[in-house]
Amino acid sequence: MVAFGKKLKERQIQEWQGYYINYKLMKKKVKQYAYQIEVGTQDRRHVLKDFSRMLDNQIEKIVLFLLEQQGLLASTLTKLREQHDALEKQPEIFQITELREAYRGVGQDLLKLLYFVEMNAIGLRKILKKFDKRFRYRFTDYYVKTRANHPYSQLQQVFKHVGLGAVVGAVSRNLHELQDRQGSYLSIYDPPALPLQDPVVDSIKAAVDRLTHSTNFLNFLAQHALIMQEELPAPVEEHVDEERYHFMSLLLNLANTFLYMVNTYIIVPTADNYSTSLGAAATVCGIVIGSMAVAQVFSSVYFSAWSNRSYFRPLIFSSIVLFVGNTMYALAYDLNSLTVLLLGRLFCGFGSARAVNRRYISDCVPLKIRMQASAGFVSASALGMACGPALAGILQTNFKIYKFTFNEDTLPGWVMAIAWLLYLIWLWISFKEPSRDIEENNSPHASSSETTENNALENGLKQPLLITSEEKQEDDEDPEGDGSEEASEESRQPATSITSAYRLLTPSVKVQLLIYFMLKYAMEILLSESSVITTYYFGWSTSSVSIFLACLGLTVLPVNIVVGSYISNMFEDRQILLASEIMVCIGILLSFHFIMPYTVPQYVCSGLIMFVSAEVLEGINLSLLSRVMSSRLSRGTYNGGLLSTEAGTIARVIADATITLAGYLGQSRLLNITLLPSLLICVSSIIATCFTYNSLY
Repeated sequence: MVAFGKKLKERQIQEWQGYYINYKLMKKKVKQYAYQIEVGTQDRRHVLKDFSRMLDNQIEKIVLFLLEQQGLLASTLTKLREQHDALEKQPEIFQITELREAYRGVGQDLLKLLYFVEMNAIGLRKILKKFDKRFRYRFTDYYVKTRANHPYSQLQQVFKHVGLGAVVGAVSRNLHELQDRQGSYLSIYDPPALPLQDPVVDSIKAAVDRLTHSTNFLNFLAQHALIMQEELPAPVEEHVDEERYHFMSLLLNLANTFLYMVNTYIIVPTADNYSTSLGAAATVCGIVIGSMAVAQVFSSVYFSAWSNRSYFRPLIFSSIVLFVGNTMYALAYDLNSLTVLLLGRLFCGFGSARAVNRRYISDCVPLKIRMQASAGFVSASALGMACGPALAGILQTNFKIYKFTFNEDTLPGWVMAIAWLLYLIWLWISFKEPSRDIEENNSPHASSSETTENNALENGLKQPLLITSEEKQEDDEDPEGDGSEEASEESRQPATSITSAYRLLTPSVKVQLLIYFMLKYAMEILLSESSVITTYYFGWSTSSVSIFLACLGLTVLPVNIVVGSYISNMFEDRQILLASEIMVCIGILLSFHFIMPYTVPQYVCSGLIMFVSAEVLEGINLSLLSRVMSSRLSRGTYNGGLLSTEAGTIARVIADATITLAGYLGQSRLLNITLLPSLLICVSSIIATCFTYNSLY
């Protein structure tokens, strides 16, 4: 992995070299401060004041140059506008072509300016992180709070690229007008406008999207997958080896994701009936549903490790195990064995290959379509979540073939067994294993994005204590002062165990994982106990429960369209995060059985508020998690995706166990007892978010 300082120097635009953040100087200054405090020649107040002044000067240099370049672009666009107006009176083909090329030239200059802003934003984040890490002091918290919201803030110019939007709009609009429209009067402001097929505009849009992190629906969906991109932008699009990409293999991974989610939720409407038919209590459905999640805690680890060597073999193994598990689940009825039922669900959990699906997208899909592939991963999950209960509602029949019973309890197992058998055949015929030697010679695309580097280590101790000698030795590996990154080569390696991965978790990352745990816990409580609760209070049939759960699942994509296309453009991610947590909390409070009798509108409305808010929260949460997470957690077996998966899976296990244990106190108390832990965890996550709010800037 190439050090950040070296990459920053390599990717600088040569003629603008003097206007970039002086990362090398500021890094040396941080070391100098550390020495001065150690020998007692400087105090804390002077260090903070001096470093703040230096940062202000660096930002001012960047912003003034940015404004100067914007002025030059605006001046050029004004002259081109005059030529454009003249052409409207006497249009000539060759002059229109020349004008379009001139606008494209402005677009290329604008693209360079966007890269300039982005690289400086990364450098500022990293030097703030370095200062906090060195002194264990919440300097970032102080600096962002005092600068970002000031009316004369120059920091906003860097992080919000203020003013560049007008230049982007001018270039896009004029190129749109000059394109041959065959008499159409539509402009870029008239929906639905015809798409502008121009590579310059596409590149500008991609750069702006990267700067704003999340500005459209596909990006918002892709955040759910926690598939991180490359750290620094390149002025020229880098070559992506197409030999590793195979469309059918990608489609097979998405199909695996869809089928697994169907497999997870297809039994939810009937699990309580199946349990009672085998002589157990209805609330044992919590154990039946949760046993799949228990196995997934372990399968996520070995599938993540296995995907370092192969993608094909893990998927084959997954399909076989899921076929066996679903067959056992279906046969448990005729064998009258709750043990076989639970073993079948455990086998299904051991076949969870979602870690392989994520890894294939991050490693083998070209960068230009990785966002769409990530969005496809999330869409496949959402569709499977809706189709599972809906399919269970359709399978309302009862017949026997030989000694095998086919009814609403066993048919989900038989249907999924057949589905996995067909998938296995398709996989064997169509999957193409990517070349591993190519992967070894090229750094994986799962390397962290620009936003991943915002590690927000500002939540250290209040006092400016120096780090220990070992940490100092690790941090001072750059004796030549050549601008290398702050950690030694060894410290750049991926985490090799859960323990080493845990040590890389900053307070901000821990809070985001707590939020992820909370939302998965709340959603699992809502979904897994829905059949028991609705049967007890409202006398719903299996079909009614299936329709309710399917409707919940179908809200995922529409809600994400609204949030990804509109709300995320109006508010900061941290604002949406906190608001979503509060809405989840409101949904949980409204779900409690306080009023007699408990009504269907109360249950449905509170469940809808909780579920929709949790879905919104998941996308924002994983987006912020990718930004505050260490780059060492973006690759290897014990990566950020695995940690978030484990947090969510453990939450589901605990939630399902809570349902079963609460069932011993009677179904009349089940609802309130299971909601109480959800409420406590939700309130805790809101408080923790408030404490780390400024680190999420």
